[in-house]
Amino acid sequence: METLRDLAARVARKAGQVLQKRLGRTKRIDYKGAVNLVTEMDLLSEKIIVSEIHKHHPNHGFLAEEKAREQTLSPYRWIIDPLDGTTNYAHGYPVYGVSIALERQGEIVLGVVYDPPRDELFVAQKGKGARLNGRRIRVSSVRELSRSLLATGFPYDLRDNPVNNFDHFQNFAYRVHAVRRSGSAALDLCYVAAGRFDGFWEMKLGPWDLAAGSLMVREAGGKVSDFQGRPLGLDGSCVLASNGQFHGEMIKVLKKGRV
Repeated sequence: METLRDLAARVARKAGQVLQKRLGRTKRIDYKGAVNLVTEMDLLSEKIIVSEIHKHHPNHGFLAEEKAREQTLSPYRWIIDPLDGTTNYAHGYPVYGVSIALERQGEIVLGVVYDPPRDELFVAQKGKGARLNGRRIRVSSVRELSRSLLATGFPYDLRDNPVNNFDHFQNFAYRVHAVRRSGSAALDLCYVAAGRFDGFWEMKLGPWDLAAGSLMVREAGGKVSDFQGRPLGLDGSCVLASNGQFHGEMIKVLKKGRV
């Protein structure tokens, strides 16, 4: 597993450094939806990651956001978001990351998230804790929801679907110190793991958005569930992460809104 961890970290850095060099120079932007962008850099980053891993482990499966889909007989599958925060990146806003997770027989056992603008590498290994640039990280010790700093995001169908998180945003905004919206779910989850955020919720995410970050939170001592407190799957329909101190209270707030 250490060899796989080092490979994921090296590949995430390699792709991230290419992204960082070209930040602000995006030439082509396509639309998967009204506000769902994909750039040539999403595709290039994915190609770098998949080709490098495939070179070392040709029998492994892949599930990546843009194009790579390969199911094999191997118990291992890589779940990849080559550019989490595409809208930020396309506008030259330096908040984005590369997310790589490894699933073994249906369980996430390794997560790597690289933040190129800050050169921060988050790594989590099941049962081995979470680290930031080699240093062990833990969730915050904030005990009260009213004193917390939370993060969230909004789904791509927010213009057309009333289940769009604005009601939850308002409900939490009245009850906490503040709510932030960075535009990168993977980094939001890593920031919960590092104690920078005390909690996070979002809906309608993909497996690639949350696979690595959710493991990061768990290995840093936090709690991850769906909005009802049930074990979190990778469908991303409703994701709740916290330092574990007021998880139940966050669930009560979420029950006031639409899901």
